[in-house]
Amino acid sequence: MEILKIDHLGIAVNSIDDGKTFWSDILGLKFEGAETVDTQKVTTAFFPVGESEVELLESTSPDGPVAKFIEKKGPGFQHVAFRVADIEAALEELKEKGIQLIDQKPRIGAGGAKIAFLHPKATGGVLVELCQRD
Repeated sequence: MEILKIDHLGIAVNSIDDGKTFWSDILGLKFEGAETVDTQKVTTAFFPVGESEVELLESTSPDGPVAKFIEKKGPGFQHVAFRVADIEAALEELKEKGIQLIDQKPRIGAGGAKIAFLHPKATGGVLVELCQRD
């Protein structure tokens, strides 16, 4: 598996508008816009930092994964996303190594990226996302 870089860090927030105050107004990161991904019950907002980004995640539904995360742990760091050269090959390699996957096959995430999540039980408690951007 070829990991190219940290693509982004996912931060769960109650409100993207409130989150923008810190990330953009205080830290000075450029707000790249927001996008709702209905299939994941989330609105995302990206703030580039060098070759990576900070992604704010606001749930669009009380039963969405981000809402459940905030209910259990509160707002804050939710996942790390690694950009890979070939997500299908990466998932196959991880399956062969016995890693528990949330997504057996990639799905489409924000910005049209192919994404897949690894189960935190297999990663030492960290939600890990793989993403491929063509």
